[in-house]
Amino acid sequence: MQTVDALVVGAGLAGLRTARLLARRDLNVTVVDRRRSLSAGIRTTGIFVRRTLDDFDVPDHLLGPGIRDVLLYPPSRRAPIHLVSDRDEYRVADMAAVYEHARRAAESAGAHVLLGVRYDGASSGLVRFTDAEPVRARFVVGADGARSRVARDLGLDVNRRLLVGAEIVHPIASGTTVPAFHCVLDPQIAPGYLGWVVDDGRHAHVGVAGYPHAMRVGIRHLLDDFAADAPGGAPPAGPVERRGGPIPVGGVLRRLACPAGLLVGDAAGAVSPLTAGGLDPCLRMSELAAAVTAAYLRTGDRRVLSRYDGNALRARFRGRLLLRRVFAGIRSPAAAEAAVAALRGRAGRALAARILFGDGSFPEVDPLLADPAIAPPHR
Repeated sequence: MQTVDALVVGAGLAGLRTARLLARRDLNVTVVDRRRSLSAGIRTTGIFVRRTLDDFDVPDHLLGPGIRDVLLYPPSRRAPIHLVSDRDEYRVADMAAVYEHARRAAESAGAHVLLGVRYDGASSGLVRFTDAEPVRARFVVGADGARSRVARDLGLDVNRRLLVGAEIVHPIASGTTVPAFHCVLDPQIAPGYLGWVVDDGRHAHVGVAGYPHAMRVGIRHLLDDFAADAPGGAPPAGPVERRGGPIPVGGVLRRLACPAGLLVGDAAGAVSPLTAGGLDPCLRMSELAAAVTAAYLRTGDRRVLSRYDGNALRARFRGRLLLRRVFAGIRSPAAAEAAVAALRGRAGRALAARILFGDGSFPEVDPLLADPAIAPPHR
C-alpha cells in the first residue's frame, strides 16, 4: 500500500496550489480528483481581481481584457449606476487553461496528480477511493468544494450558508462588446445575490446566483429567464456551456484543521461573504495552509495547527458578514430599487466603489507566514 505525506482531495485552484507548495518543501504529495478532465465541471466564472493578479503568477495569455467599468442595475434595468476605475480591476480567465497550468506547476514541483479517482472516505490515516487502491496519508488536505466530504470525515466545520449559482458561457464575435461587468440586483431572479454578464474577450458569461430556499423556480429556469434579456450581452457565436454549483457565503469556517488534515478553498469557506469571490481567498489561504502543513509534518507539534485559525481570519470579515445579512434581506423588487437608488448619491457610490474596486478583499497571510513556528528551516 502506498504511503504519502499529504493527500490533497480536489484538483481545483486551491488544491493544486497547496500541492505545489507542499511538493516544493520536499514532501511526497498526491492530488486526486474525481473528474477525468480539468476542463469538465468548472464551477467558477473565473473573475480575477486586480489584487490577485498583482500578487500571484497567473499567465497573462490566459486572461481576457482588463475591465474598468461596472454597471449596477435595479430590477427595472433602467438607469444603471456606472462606476469607472482608473485602472484595470477585473480580468476573466480561461479557467480550463488556468487549471491545466496549475496542474503542470504542481507536477513540476514533484506532486502526483491523479484524475478520475473518487475519494470515498478517510479514517485513521487510511484513505479509501472508489475503484482504486487505498493509500495511507500522514495528512489529508480537503480541497473538495463547498460541500466537502473531507471536512465531515475529519470532524471539521462544514459550510452551512450557501448560495447556488448557474451560468451559461458562449463564444462571442470579436469586437462586439466593450469589456464591462454588468450586475443586476433583482431578488426575483437572484434572491440574496446578483445576476451578471461579463466577457473574457472570447466568451460571454451570463449567470445568476441566490439562496435556493428563496427561489420561485429552479436555478436553471431563473438563468434562462435572465439570459433572455440580460444587459450587455452579445448573441452566441457558437455552442453554449453550462456551469453551476454551491457558493459558501458564511465566511471562513472556524475549525479548519486537526491532526489528520485541514481544509482549503471553498471547503474552508474561503469566499468573500459579500461579493462571493473565491479565487483570491483560495490562493492566499493555500499559502498559509501549505506552511502550516509542512511545519506540522516536520515537527509533529500539534500546536502548529493553531496557526491555521478560522476565527482569526473571520475577525476581518465582520463588516462584510453584516453587509451579507443586509443583502440577504432585500427580498422584493421595490426594496432592490430603493437599495440601488441609495447608491446613487456620493456616499453610496463611494461605498460601492470601495466594495468593487477596493484592496481589502481578503486578509493578508504574509504576517502569519513570518511566524517562526511555521517558517521553513534555513538551509
